Amino acid sequence: MDLLRSYSHLSDDDEEEDEAEPHPDKAHHNLLRAKSAAPRVLRPTLTLAPPSNPTARLAGPIDPSQHSSPAFNPTYAPGLRPAPAAGPCLSPYRRRPQDASVNKARFVEDGLHPNLSLRRAVQKPCQMSVMPADPSASYAAESDCSAVRESACEWVLKNKKSPWSGKKEVAQGELTEEQKKYAEEYAQKKADKEKDGKGERPEHNDKSTFHGKEQVDYQGRSWIQPPKDAKPANDHCYIPKRKIHTWSGHEKAVSAIRFFPRHGHLLLSAGMDNKVKIWDVFNSGKCMRTYMGHSKAVRDISFSNDGSRFLSAGYDKNIKLWDTETGKVLSTFSTGKIPYVVKLNPDEDKQHILLAGMSDKKIVQWDMNSGEITQEYDQHLGAVNTITFVDNNRRFVTSSDDKSLRVWEFGIPVVIKYISEPHMHSMPSISLHPNSNWLAAQSLDNQILIYSTKERFQLNKKKRFAGHIVAGYACQVNFSPDGRFVMSGDGEGKCWFWDWKSCKVFKTLKCHNGVCIGCEWHPLEQSKVATCGWDGMIHYW
Repeated sequence: MDLLRSYSHLSDDDEEEDEAEPHPDKAHHNLLRAKSAAPRVLRPTLTLAPPSNPTARLAGPIDPSQHSSPAFNPTYAPGLRPAPAAGPCLSPYRRRPQDASVNKARFVEDGLHPNLSLRRAVQKPCQMSVMPADPSASYAAESDCSAVRESACEWVLKNKKSPWSGKKEVAQGELTEEQKKYAEEYAQKKADKEKDGKGERPEHNDKSTFHGKEQVDYQGRSWIQPPKDAKPANDHCYIPKRKIHTWSGHEKAVSAIRFFPRHGHLLLSAGMDNKVKIWDVFNSGKCMRTYMGHSKAVRDISFSNDGSRFLSAGYDKNIKLWDTETGKVLSTFSTGKIPYVVKLNPDEDKQHILLAGMSDKKIVQWDMNSGEITQEYDQHLGAVNTITFVDNNRRFVTSSDDKSLRVWEFGIPVVIKYISEPHMHSMPSISLHPNSNWLAAQSLDNQILIYSTKERFQLNKKKRFAGHIVAGYACQVNFSPDGRFVMSGDGEGKCWFWDWKSCKVFKTLKCHNGVCIGCEWHPLEQSKVATCGWDGMIHYW
């Protein structure tokens, strides 16, 4: 302090000398003396003494030249909110941690806001008021408040559940006949669903009916044996012009047709009436046998290489291996999911290996000899629609509802090629060109896209077949045996033929009243085509 006083005396003496004898060189500086906006401080510290009259009001604004504390700093007044400990009043709606408290029930209470919650009113009824109380005052009935608070906490703990959470019991009147019938059907469906989940599916008798005259001819040959004189008529294929025959045995829509391998003297068909039928093509043109083993509609069918066995996949979540000649079920496979496509490995030494694309995004591989699942290919993000073997059956291509194509090495559940573009749509049908170099994929944006089967599986942008309407339908796409024509059904019941080289529409045939869902070119008779549709008919052209 003595040092400060000495400095202050020195500064005062210097100022007096400057005022008494101004220097001639600094005369112009004295004329324009700088003035500071801040008041001059004569003492290094401010006197912060308490006011003599704390209740006195300020007569006017505070003089900045006055170097002392304000005469009055309001801390509390009736009708006002609590003031801060020092300094000017803050916003009355500002939340401060010193004004909040946590009670026994772990609820935070705000001491500032006038809108008190119901819970605070229950827990502190003695302190509830519209305006805040005097913080300096002491409550007379603190013990009573604590007793009330404890009882309120007990009430909150006992009544945690809302009174509106319970279900109201309403007296039900008698159900009408229609309501009773609906309730019974719903209960039956629920029970069947529970059985399916537990693996206790309702038993369905596998049976088959032969419709021909005799199963063995006079030479002892079976009815499924191909004629010995069946040979290709010529090398070139031609577009059919007229209808030759119609098979009408299915009671509902026909979902798929397949010719007998290499000879085509029999035609296999899968129907929505839960039945699979096989028809004679060359001789009588009648239904030879009906296979009844599925409890729901049949989705897909596939022959073995020699045609002695075939697979059927149904919406009853079963895959059945049938003996074509006798009609017996050799094996049944199921994972509890709906199979959308079934395929046997085309290699002669791997005809016991079954691949199935399921609705749960997996491709499941079975060994039919042991009946065990040997591999699962699980990479797709949607239901698997097609399985197509390429590259001498070492790889296979799958398409899915996730709008992508994936290429797999057989036996290895790792994707070696993933094809997905923003402009791609789902591809529910894929067919291999006879020269095995190209894949034709039916895209749901009303066009057929061509992909290479080489290493890179590139899209051939120069070949694109359009003009038909297939959006929303899994119409089958196929090739002629010589590879000169591409054909496909459409949603309007037509069968379209395109030239492979020019990609132009060659011809259209009005085949069905409903959707033309499937089409197959005869393997030997190059100018004959079979089509099936949702009208339940199978036409031979």
